Amino acid sequence: MPDTSPSRHESASIGVVVDLVRDYAKQETLGPLKGAGRWLALGAAGAVFIGLGSVFVLIGVLRLLQTETSAFDGGWSWVPYLIVLVAAAIVAAIALSRVKKATLGKEPGHGSR
Repeated sequence: MPDTSPSRHESASIGVVVDLVRDYAKQETLGPLKGAGRWLALGAAGAVFIGLGSVFVLIGVLRLLQTETSAFDGGWSWVPYLIVLVAAAIVAAIALSRVKKATLGKEPGHGSR
């Protein structure tokens, strides 16, 4: 009857394969997740700062129009709000036009060699 138990060499190579697969899985999952977290954190911080800056500038423009111009007194007091609303819509449209679908990883077809 032939010996069917795995030899030492086969069990060692199975252990090596298991280690290689585990290391590869960690490399391909944990590395990109760390990069994605950094990418999201910096993007969120940038969005908050740009958003706050835009709000402050728009409020400043509204205040400027309300205090420094006498043309918008009385029945025309709503016009500065409309001007600021249109300016905010233009800023939002420009921001949305600049949004690109960015990838967190490598571009397909541009793998490292």
